[in-house]
Amino acid sequence: MGKKKQKVSLPPELPPEVPDEEIEVSDEDLQFVNENRDYAGFVSTLDTNSITRHVTRVADVKEDALESLYEKRFRKKSLDKEKEENGLEVDPVDALPVKTLDGKLYYRTVPKELKKSANEDEVTGDSEDEGADKSMVKLTKAEKRAKLKKLRKDAKKQAKEVPEVEEVQQTSQVDVLAEVKKDLTAEEANESKKYRLAELGTALLMDPESNIKSLKEMLQISKDGDSSIVILGLKSLLAVFKDIIPGYRIRLPTEKEQEMIISKAVKKMRFYESTLLSVYKAYLQKLIALEQQAIFQHVSVRCICTLLEAVPHFNFRESLLAAVIKNISSPDDVIRKLCCASIKSLFANEGKHGGEATVEAVKLIADLVKAHDCQLHPDSIEVFMSLSFDEDLGRPERSNVDNKAKHKKFKKRKNVDEPSKLPDNEKKKNRKDLMSKTREEVDADFKAASFTQDVMERRGIQSETLSAVFQTYFRILKHALQPRLEASSRELAGASGGPPLLAPCLNGIAKFSHLIDLDFMADLMSYLRRLAGGGSYADGSENCSKRLTVSERLRCCIVAFKVMRNNLDALNVDLQDFFVQLYNLILEYRPGRDQGEVLAEALKIMLCDDRQHDMQRAAAFIKRLATFALCFGSAESMAALVTLKHLLQKNVKCRNLLENDAGGGSLSGPIAKYQPYATDPNLSGALASVLWELNLLSKHYHPAVSTIASSISTISTVQNQVFHSIVSPQQAFTELSLEQESFNPNSDISKSKNKRKRGSGLTLPASVGPDLDMTSQTDESEVRKKLSEHFLILRDITDNERLRGELDRTSLSLKLYEQFKKQKKKRTRTQ
Repeated sequence: MGKKKQKVSLPPELPPEVPDEEIEVSDEDLQFVNENRDYAGFVSTLDTNSITRHVTRVADVKEDALESLYEKRFRKKSLDKEKEENGLEVDPVDALPVKTLDGKLYYRTVPKELKKSANEDEVTGDSEDEGADKSMVKLTKAEKRAKLKKLRKDAKKQAKEVPEVEEVQQTSQVDVLAEVKKDLTAEEANESKKYRLAELGTALLMDPESNIKSLKEMLQISKDGDSSIVILGLKSLLAVFKDIIPGYRIRLPTEKEQEMIISKAVKKMRFYESTLLSVYKAYLQKLIALEQQAIFQHVSVRCICTLLEAVPHFNFRESLLAAVIKNISSPDDVIRKLCCASIKSLFANEGKHGGEATVEAVKLIADLVKAHDCQLHPDSIEVFMSLSFDEDLGRPERSNVDNKAKHKKFKKRKNVDEPSKLPDNEKKKNRKDLMSKTREEVDADFKAASFTQDVMERRGIQSETLSAVFQTYFRILKHALQPRLEASSRELAGASGGPPLLAPCLNGIAKFSHLIDLDFMADLMSYLRRLAGGGSYADGSENCSKRLTVSERLRCCIVAFKVMRNNLDALNVDLQDFFVQLYNLILEYRPGRDQGEVLAEALKIMLCDDRQHDMQRAAAFIKRLATFALCFGSAESMAALVTLKHLLQKNVKCRNLLENDAGGGSLSGPIAKYQPYATDPNLSGALASVLWELNLLSKHYHPAVSTIASSISTISTVQNQVFHSIVSPQQAFTELSLEQESFNPNSDISKSKNKRKRGSGLTLPASVGPDLDMTSQTDESEVRKKLSEHFLILRDITDNERLRGELDRTSLSLKLYEQFKKQKKKRTRTQ
């Protein structure tokens, strides 16, 4: 038995080399070495070269042999690993071995998995399939060395990359979990805050005095960063304040009152009122601050408007009014409507605040109009229409005082006349005086307990409100007369381009004109006259008619007549200028641009409701209305004809216009010829004309217009005729404007068809009703059939014309081709 081969042990891998510069030696190490120099003497006698040779290389082994040892060890490890994991050795009997050049036999193996990289295939070159190939071509030592170095580097890189990937995955999962936990905690926190708001609100509504401290906690929760929590907190506080706010203003105690000794109940009430007032103030400040943010604007404005409607008597009403009126002309429709509705509710429910809030609101609106130079939305002034004034305020008290004075005078006179009949019993007199005094005291106590305002206070509040309202109205009228109009007013007014506040201002003047002081009537009528006629300033610099629409100018005329009628006993105003303007505005009216309702109202108030008319003026209006009825739709024509009939019924002499001769004759006056283009109705000479328009209107397509035109034509000139009342121009215009959408003049078409059939000799059924519908249906089918046949014939004709044209062109081309052939044959013969 041979000698057993000695096993060679390879040296371990050395630690990484550290340069001397990076080695840090502490003071303790130096001190230790200096103290033990005797024990460190062996270090100086060590053979460093021998140590290095034994550590870095195998002793007494050459470099080439050492490399071969490394290669054998690596190959053996790879083979063992492959056999264990990837391969199954087949029985030698079933598989043929392969003999290498070295004389060794290798058996083929069946791999378990075919997932190997190229580098692994090259390294594990001793596998059965690749062993033959590798055995045929051997790698040199240098190539093997390079491959080994490359494999080591790749292994080190993979070892470093794997933990990094694991760290990244671990950190990402941690972050995701943290975010999920954060979201879950935020949702839980929001839910808990919502439940807390519900608990606090319920407790406050059940017992506000004991749980008044909860208001501060609710206010603190409403300052959360989450918008949904903030909105919920604002709404919860709104519901709580609406319920617990008392019906009186809270007055905090003074310093002297705080120094006084009070009971526990009073102390508790003071604490309750002070806490309520402080939190309410902070809540209003938060609402006003959140109003500037777009996400909370609607909620904050709604809360402010609700508080103003619910508790207008409570503290800090001025802040609520300022916030609401600031947004009364907002471009946002929702906010503007909320603010206008709250102001209207404030005006309608004066019992909650005694009228004081009404005065403040009206003054703030007047200041707003002045600050913005009348460039506001019309809704900001239209709220004045909700104001109500007591006209008989203080009159019963005056009548009672007068009755008492008369009774005293009568009593004195009776006592003077009959001195002998003085009462003898003084006790009865004293008893009556005592009873009267006690009654007066009881009445005074009852008035103080009922919180009713004094009549003089109410009159003062009403006068302040009226002065502020009419101050605003006069400012708007004055601004409408200014020569220039800014672009912002055009945007607010819309397509008309007029002053935006003029229409609601005129409506308000018409409603409250009976409350205006007579000293201002002359100025008011002057403004209305200049606005209605497009009157210019003294220098003639600007004409208002260029900026005001026909509807607005008609409104000025209507308001002037209403003011005159409301103050009929005190005014003596000549309205001739307004009649002149109405006479000219009738021709300037356009259906699509102007409002027909305003024109109908002007005709009713100025022409129908007026008791007397000048004969020349009435005739001019009759003639112009007849001409107007020919030019426009059925609704406008009906309103004009109704007014014309009113004028003919009231003015008997104007019925001469219905005659067939040249006209009025002696009634025509100084103007013998009709002037249709005259601007003044008194100078038009309409009595010299004839109403020939009625003959055309009697054939109008609308049966209502034709009927009333025919009835007007039958009015005779007899003075003692009795006429039935008819509808007003407004009613006629409204009815026909609504009917015009669904109106279809089938009756006229059927009549024309019937006339055509009679002319052709066809017979018609006598009954009119469902048979008429059947005939119309049959006529439609026949018409469709004839039209289809007609168009078929036309199409055939066009097709024939096209085909004939093509035939002519082809025949002409064939003739040309034949001539070309003949000429070619002649040329060939001559050649």
